[in-house]
Amino acid sequence: MKFQLKNIAIAVVATLAFTSCSNDDTIANNVSGNGNLKLEFDNVYGDADFAFNTEYTNSNGEKIKANNAIYIVSNIVLTKEDGSTYSVPKNESYFFVNEANAASTIINLPNIPAGNYTKIKFGIGVDQEQFNSGVDGQGTMWSDAQALGMTWTWAAGYKFVKFEGTVTTNTQTDANYRVHTGKTGDVYNYSEINLDFPDQALVRTSITPLVHIMADLKTIVDGTTKINFSEALDVMGGVKVQNIMANNVPNMFEVHHVHND
Repeated sequence: MKFQLKNIAIAVVATLAFTSCSNDDTIANNVSGNGNLKLEFDNVYGDADFAFNTEYTNSNGEKIKANNAIYIVSNIVLTKEDGSTYSVPKNESYFFVNEANAASTIINLPNIPAGNYTKIKFGIGVDQEQFNSGVDGQGTMWSDAQALGMTWTWAAGYKFVKFEGTVTTNTQTDANYRVHTGKTGDVYNYSEINLDFPDQALVRTSITPLVHIMADLKTIVDGTTKINFSEALDVMGGVKVQNIMANNVPNMFEVHHVHND
């Protein structure tokens, strides 16, 4: 009798396991309708976790403490395994990632067509088309940016990246520095980022993938182009800004992993 009960229990467990796997397979293979996808931007500094007012040493020996870090993520395009793409509607595709506001570091993208996504492209900053649409064509974007200190005058436009704090060099101790990138003259300095996913993001009506993106803030000032604050504490225009946006920012991001929950 005990032997029979044991066999029955094993059969029930096996049946439940098979049913569960079948249900999971049905959900995973039901590629129809729309779902959500989330992007999490996790700021780091080189190999260290990033935190405000924490000292980091750059490759040129300068010691940095940041107290403000914001960047604009824009024009998101997702690529499926078959090579087809989905572009988030332009007027819904501008986000301020603000280290001081944890909620802003997770971007929820609704109404994404179901599919297996393998790549993402996005911009850092505001592209020329969006800027030329004027204030009326940008909804609350300009006022939202103003509230975060992410604008100059309208003619000068938006700040794409704001990175501020104090720095100790061989001639200064805890001096205030400011790095503000954006349009310089007629050069928009808009950067595009292209990233592969290590695993597919399975967008379904019942699955909301979370793509975990690491953003290395050190790269802003200590990447291919290295900023020496002993030369100038404020980096806000000209060739330095152009080099930061062209050489450093495109190498700032990496997809660490994908959750399909």
